[in-house]
Amino acid sequence: MANQVEPKLINALLDRLQQEHFCTLATIDFEFGGPNVSAISWVFAKNEEIIYFAVDNRSRIVQNIKANNKVVINMIANESTYSISGNASVKAEKLEGVPLKLALIEVAIKEVRDVMFYGSKIVSEPQYDKTYDKEAAARLDKQVMAAIKNA
Repeated sequence: MANQVEPKLINALLDRLQQEHFCTLATIDFEFGGPNVSAISWVFAKNEEIIYFAVDNRSRIVQNIKANNKVVINMIANESTYSISGNASVKAEKLEGVPLKLALIEVAIKEVRDVMFYGSKIVSEPQYDKTYDKEAAARLDKQVMAAIKNA
């Protein structure tokens, strides 16, 4: 059923966010004040009320969050589309145990909204493929997700 609103993650989303998942992230651009949308995949739900994600610490995402902490994570899962809004903060400027300079971002969830249009469902979730060295990508993904989970 579309347009349901919850104050925290429902179980299906919590379960899905225990591993890497394609999401989009909307922030407010620090320079021009309008929306900025980015694709992210190193996303992990610590619990029903907190989501962590990792991005390059030089990313515009980090600058945007420091200037305005309001964010929305858009997620396609559970045969629907969800808008997860909350307040973000930089939990760590450099995620430990990872060879890249990644910032760890924490999102305190304020609202989870099912935003799928009426009378429809998702029949296939987005899929992506890493275009660089497959073994290196798998190793890095494992390191990053382990570091996020241990944060």
